[in-house]
Amino acid sequence: MQASESCGIIGIFSSRQCSIDIFYGLRALQHRGQESAGIATFHEDSVHRILGPGLVHNAFTRDQVRNLNGARGIGHVRYPTTGGADPRNIQPLVVSSLAGDVALAHNGDIVNSSDLRNELHGKGWSFLSRSDSEIIVRIIIHEMSRSNGDPVLGIQKAMDRLVGSYALVMLVGDRVFTVRDPHGIKPLCLGQLSPFGLVVASESCALDVLGARFLRDVAPGEVLELTAERAVSHSVRASPNTAHCMFEYVYFSRPDSVLDGRSVYKARTEMGRALAREFPVEADVVVPVPDSGRAHALGFSEVSGIPMREGLIKNRYVHRTFIMGESEKRKRAMSLKLTPNRAVIQGKRVVLLDDSIVRGTTMGQIVQMLRKAGAMEVHVRIGSPPILSPCYYGIDMKTRDQFIAKPNQKREAICAKVAKSINANTVGYVTVEGLVRAIGKSEDDMCLGCLARGYPTSVPKERTRKLRGK
Repeated sequence: MQASESCGIIGIFSSRQCSIDIFYGLRALQHRGQESAGIATFHEDSVHRILGPGLVHNAFTRDQVRNLNGARGIGHVRYPTTGGADPRNIQPLVVSSLAGDVALAHNGDIVNSSDLRNELHGKGWSFLSRSDSEIIVRIIIHEMSRSNGDPVLGIQKAMDRLVGSYALVMLVGDRVFTVRDPHGIKPLCLGQLSPFGLVVASESCALDVLGARFLRDVAPGEVLELTAERAVSHSVRASPNTAHCMFEYVYFSRPDSVLDGRSVYKARTEMGRALAREFPVEADVVVPVPDSGRAHALGFSEVSGIPMREGLIKNRYVHRTFIMGESEKRKRAMSLKLTPNRAVIQGKRVVLLDDSIVRGTTMGQIVQMLRKAGAMEVHVRIGSPPILSPCYYGIDMKTRDQFIAKPNQKREAICAKVAKSINANTVGYVTVEGLVRAIGKSEDDMCLGCLARGYPTSVPKERTRKLRGK
């Protein structure tokens, strides 16, 4: 099976050893991937790296991090959307070339990776893993060799062949590059690690942890090189419209991050406000599913006037269940992850707020928890519209048969069917219009493919989005 990722990446160009900063940056991005972690640095004319399975603080020993010398480096946390826990897929990947060692860490998913792999296999190429990230780095190296070893030209020519989502950090010898796909599907930002250098990361929360000053977002289609003096923008090959992933705002990113100028926390709060206006209900208490539903619940409470209370208590030592790949693991984890707070729930009409429903298994378990704890009614409100179509850009929503909501139905029918399936009194999803207003970006500049609104790139057997007035 193809291994593809929606992960967390970081890159640093510094005047001091960078491995410790990368370690703490990856800790801040841990929510983006929990299967494995890796750090690569350039030192004494070669790239050195440490890799390990599991969470960042378990993947490496203290001595490994401290002994990883070098002032330039990149890091990666991995969340696999398909494929097993193959050690060969742990990033950063390192490939030798005539220009020296090249290391790459990738967040995203290359839609045409199978076509590229088959084409390159036909030309005699071989690959060590099933990762689409290996395809990227090998094409870049190949194009570099055809461009007199120029990394910028190699990256640009590779971008012409890649279809999909990608945010990259790279070491090419002692040079640090970062790249964002022309639609800007995955987030990527730049900061000043004063007075020691520059840092790029998937989210601004990693900059905050390192005490770095946010400078700007990496532009869609931009190839950026980090140097001792400044960040040098070599080119911007942006599409006419961006396609920022709506799921980053709904669920995936940390609430304290700012993505492309929009606070994730504020966007989620606005989603909750929209829900209260679009799907009002008479109830006694608003209960968030921690942690991602908390901001949605606050917004719902503010508009509805129904008090918000902590009716579910989270065990913070259990991983995020949506990221887990097997339904049985998710079921087991849920019983450990959340405990109902009877003092809040018993005898009450509860409005349960969460960010999204994909499969419905988790939400059904939570509703059952609340009923066993004495809830008189459970009304579910969801901060995203129904997920109806697969994601081809790196979120683990690959096939239509796994979604609890089905396309070609009216909103009322979907809500009624899902409510029955999860044993809720009612279900209400925020509308697409409410979601777009909450995020504060034009619908034309967001990826809403999983909401059956068409995809920003060509995807086999799928519909490409239609832009307004175009």
